[in-house]
Amino acid sequence: MTSMTSETSPPLALFSLGNLVVGTGAFILAGILGSISVDLGIGVPAAGQAMTAYALSTALLAPFLLVLTGKLRRKQAMALALALFAMGNLVCSFAGSLTTLLLGRILMGAGAMFTPIVAGLTVAGSPPAQRGKALSLVFLGISLSYVVGLPMGTWLTSVQSWRLPIQVVAAASMLMLAVLMWRVPASLQSPGASFQGAVALIRKPAVGLSLLLTLLYFTAIFTLFGYIGPVLQALGPMSVSQMSLTLLAIGVSGVLGTLIGGWATDRFGPLRTLQVQLVIFLVAQVVVPLTVGNYAAILAALLVWGTAGFGMMPPQQARLAAASAKNAPLLLSLNTSMLYFGTALGSIVGGTSSAYLGFGQIAWAGIPFLALGLMTLRVRAERD
Repeated sequence: MTSMTSETSPPLALFSLGNLVVGTGAFILAGILGSISVDLGIGVPAAGQAMTAYALSTALLAPFLLVLTGKLRRKQAMALALALFAMGNLVCSFAGSLTTLLLGRILMGAGAMFTPIVAGLTVAGSPPAQRGKALSLVFLGISLSYVVGLPMGTWLTSVQSWRLPIQVVAAASMLMLAVLMWRVPASLQSPGASFQGAVALIRKPAVGLSLLLTLLYFTAIFTLFGYIGPVLQALGPMSVSQMSLTLLAIGVSGVLGTLIGGWATDRFGPLRTLQVQLVIFLVAQVVVPLTVGNYAAILAALLVWGTAGFGMMPPQQARLAAASAKNAPLLLSLNTSMLYFGTALGSIVGGTSSAYLGFGQIAWAGIPFLALGLMTLRVRAERD
């Protein structure tokens, strides 16, 4: 196993860039669902199921692909992941129907195994006391994707069509593949993933409750974030440029949250960090629909929401790695599965709730999931 010493620290930056590309491709649709629905002749909730297709594909395929590629060098597995991701984006960019769009998103989901691969390598090469910081750096790419992907997608769609930003992501995926093949050492490895003993492992409270929390809080996030474009227009109609700047600001809050989450994890521990973050996130989720008609309040609430919500990934990852370091690759992959199951469930809950609550109030549909998430942390704290 190769440690990520000073000689091998560059891969952390490259892993983050790879996550930036993957995250951009995954979430870019959130801001352009309206354009997609008009072009394909479908409703916005139907178009939103492209998010669901990607999420379910990643959740179901990533762990199996991680095991199937377990005997490959991690460099080869990353190359396969990015190639699948690029091909999926190309299929989406030429889609003339919802069916083709969904097929492309499924292929992208298979390629999203890139994220648990690099997370496993990061844990394998990081001292336990520095895992929070290392994971926050690698997952900074995901947070940056909200800064880059959503505003870029909105702007490029206004310039030409919704297909252009997806084609840009396909090109970026192939470029990232070439860079990784050039810069990542072939010897870089992490423990191979295996399903052996997985059931017993998940039954451990430290593992099972952590995975359940990821499912719950990502369900709450994507109840709102999966429809962020229509939500913003419902809260306060705005121009394309204002929406792009708003999405950029939300993305920046996610970046800050990721960095703060990594720092707090190493300083205060994952459990205490998560307890504070989740309470703040719950309050923000309650407040967002109450800001209707007041842009300053809308922005302030969403900035707090983004900082707390997207900052929970580093402590969650560190919590799972501490539970069983030798099984970290599988646990991190399963955590990614829970993330995307939550993304899918949140998209479904948000789309369904929009028919009854309206887009301006669908954030409230995520509140029960956050309440349950707080209960899982309380159970864990009592056990500790």
